[in-house]
Amino acid sequence: MSQDISHQDSAHPDDTHPDDTHPDDTHPDTTDRNPDTTSASAPAPTSATPLAGRIVLVAGATRGAGRAQAVELGRAGATVYVTGRTTRTRASEVGRTTETIEETAELVAAAGGTGIAVPTDHLDEAQVRALVERIDRDHGRLDILINDLWGGEHLLNDAVFGKKSWDTPLADGLRILELGVRSHVITAALLLPLLIRSDAPLHIEVTDGTAHFNRRYRENMYYDLAKNAPIRLAFGLAEELKEYGGTAVSVTPGFLRSEQMLAHFGVSEENWRDAIAQDPHFAIAESPAFLARAVAALAADPERATRWNGRSTSSGELARAYGVTDVDGSRPDAWPYFDDVVYGGAEGSPEDYRNAPAEAPGSTAPGSTHPEDSRAAAQMPGAPGAEASAAS
Repeated sequence: MSQDISHQDSAHPDDTHPDDTHPDDTHPDTTDRNPDTTSASAPAPTSATPLAGRIVLVAGATRGAGRAQAVELGRAGATVYVTGRTTRTRASEVGRTTETIEETAELVAAAGGTGIAVPTDHLDEAQVRALVERIDRDHGRLDILINDLWGGEHLLNDAVFGKKSWDTPLADGLRILELGVRSHVITAALLLPLLIRSDAPLHIEVTDGTAHFNRRYRENMYYDLAKNAPIRLAFGLAEELKEYGGTAVSVTPGFLRSEQMLAHFGVSEENWRDAIAQDPHFAIAESPAFLARAVAALAADPERATRWNGRSTSSGELARAYGVTDVDGSRPDAWPYFDDVVYGGAEGSPEDYRNAPAEAPGSTAPGSTHPEDSRAAAQMPGAPGAEASAAS
């Protein structure tokens, strides 16, 4: 399929005048912004491409779970706008140049979708407004918004974990809240008017931990606030989207084998099990594709509003509900492992939790007996965040 790169390069917060010129934007904007007319020529969904014709934004898609979600949604046939701050010519504060937003768009195209890279700093309102205008001009609506912004892993080990909140440098603490909360709020506030033009709006907040697990203190005030706020955002937006037939849900990966996590342990995806010698709990780790496959299945579910609206869930729970597996064919369910074994003292090993059975088709919505009884993987003290997913 196709891949496109916008010229809006916005790796730094002081880029208040992004160049949002698109190579094909040489004519006045004459797009009919009625969602019904903009989708008239879109390909029809099939069993292989259930999201054909759908317009998606993955905010925070440079690497990790954000990138993987973009790829899997493209594989399902969607047109996927991908944003982040790291480009082939400029790196963000994360300091990694090995992954770029342009590469993500190329991976979406290689998977069969249409990938459109729009480098964007989501803390800069002007840049996010330019992104909204771009999507509006191109398609007149947005069907799926995935808010996977973060990019704060580099602040955690030295400034956050193992420290009291008052020992955390205030500038670092406030930056964590900007990256994990303010960016999400700006993105939701400015994109939702476009999202509600869809006939089935879907808003997904990606965080670290479920509402159930995050009843535990997440070790530091700033991190705790940053990772609970997206859960409340999804909960609140679920109420506001009801009248539009929409769905808002928060999701979390388990112990994620992101690029940053693998680098932390000095391993690759091919030999990731070598890291178990450093941290035995890493045996429950999952690839970014696991959450991505689960999210793609949720996005294609016509009953998603009934099953998931307002919920806080995890890759493991979604995988059980939809029968998806990780790249190695397993179905790791990290959160019960951490709840039962690591924190609960029960006997068991990570391997006991790597092949959770799928639920029977047509069964009751997962977790319906307790709206917050979704399990998620713990942030291990001293290690990079279990999420490491939002990629800037």
